[in-house]
Amino acid sequence: MLTHINENGDAIMVDIGEKSVTQRTASAYARIRMKPQALDALLNADLKKGDGLAAARIAGIMGAKKTSELIPLCHNIPIDKITVDFEKESDTALGIYVSAKCNYKTGIEMEAVTGASIAALTIYDMCKAMGKDMVIEEIKLLEKTGGKSDYRNEG
Repeated sequence: MLTHINENGDAIMVDIGEKSVTQRTASAYARIRMKPQALDALLNADLKKGDGLAAARIAGIMGAKKTSELIPLCHNIPIDKITVDFEKESDTALGIYVSAKCNYKTGIEMEAVTGASIAALTIYDMCKAMGKDMVIEEIKLLEKTGGKSDYRNEG
C-alpha cells in the first residue's frame, strides 16, 4: 500500500498524529567530481566567488531546514542538529557528508539527503567558473535510526 495515495488515487500527506515522538537520526552522502585544479582551489578557499566549502556548509544546513518546502507532502519537522562535512576522496572527487537529528514523530532522512544535494549544488555553483564539466553523483542515504526501523546502506 502506498502511504501518500488515498483510496481514490489522490495524493495525501500521511497522518502522523498518533505516532510517538522518538529520537531520529539520518546521514546522507553526495560526491562531486571536478578537475584537479578546481578541487584544489575549492579546498584552499581560493575561488573567485569566495570560500566554497563555507558556502556549501551553510547551504546544506539551509537546504535541510527547507526540505518540507521542496519535497511535496514532506512534513515540516523540528530539527535539533545538522552537520555538513567534506572529505577529499581523490584528486578529482569530494565527498559530502550530512548528518541530521530530531526528536519527532517522523524521520529526518529527506532532510539529510536534501542537505547533501544542496551542498553539492552549491559547490558546483562556486566552482563553475573553473569548468562546467563537474558531475554530481551518488547522492544516497547512508543510515537512519529511530521510528519503526533502522537502516544502514551497505553499498
